[in-house]
Amino acid sequence: MSDDRKRYLRPSVFWSIRQGFPRWLSLTLTALALFIPLCAWGVLSYGEMVDPRFLPTPTAVLQAGIEMFVEENLIVDIFASFGRVLAGFLVAAIVGIPIGIAMGTFHSMESLFGAFVGTVRYMPVAAFMPLIVLWAGLGEIAKIIIVFLGIVFYNAIMIADAVKFIPNEMLNVAYTLGATRWDLLWRVILPATLPNIIDTLRVNVAGAWNFLVISELIAAQSGLGFKIIYSQRFLQTDKVLFCIVVIGAIGLILDFLFKLIFKLTLPWAEPTSN
Repeated sequence: MSDDRKRYLRPSVFWSIRQGFPRWLSLTLTALALFIPLCAWGVLSYGEMVDPRFLPTPTAVLQAGIEMFVEENLIVDIFASFGRVLAGFLVAAIVGIPIGIAMGTFHSMESLFGAFVGTVRYMPVAAFMPLIVLWAGLGEIAKIIIVFLGIVFYNAIMIADAVKFIPNEMLNVAYTLGATRWDLLWRVILPATLPNIIDTLRVNVAGAWNFLVISELIAAQSGLGFKIIYSQRFLQTDKVLFCIVVIGAIGLILDFLFKLIFKLTLPWAEPTSN
């Protein structure tokens, strides 16, 4: 009897695995995750434990941000960066999604693309910058190419892996019901992979913003990455931090939008809670 009691799993709200979780507790934990780092920043900066040149106060960062919007037209830099990220991200999706589905579906396509994609994705994009400048010049195309190269191969690999996790039994049932290869691709594989495609894009859009800063090293005259690099040269840490916060805020908005798209377009793929 005592052994049965030891093996009994006691219910837990905090450590529940894929079960219901109170909304109030979720919001509380989210607030704590944001509040604790902000408090640490405030204590270190307002207490002058760190030189203000290296860690300005939240107030100083906010003032610098207002100044950048009013006097330096920061909104133009935000739209410039967003346009570059959007262009590179869309091209990477248009190229990466079909390649990933093809690699995951056909052994022939995996043999054709697998070695190339698997090798190139380990190569640092920054190392290609001199070649990209030679081939595409110093304009917007070069910056978009860098964002594109930074995420397209990850799109392909992650989507190919998602296709491979579709059970063979599902494919065999479709064949038994008379499906052709075209039917299998469009009516079985693509719908089954669509949730993973959206998740892949949601994850890799963060990588697009990371590569944006690298891309704006190339003769940029606008953009958040350009502002960060320019402000760093003059030790304007408050402006650097504000631009980083802006990128983080944009990232949170994009993440929310992807989750909303997922919820609205694929309600059947939403995890259910008990």
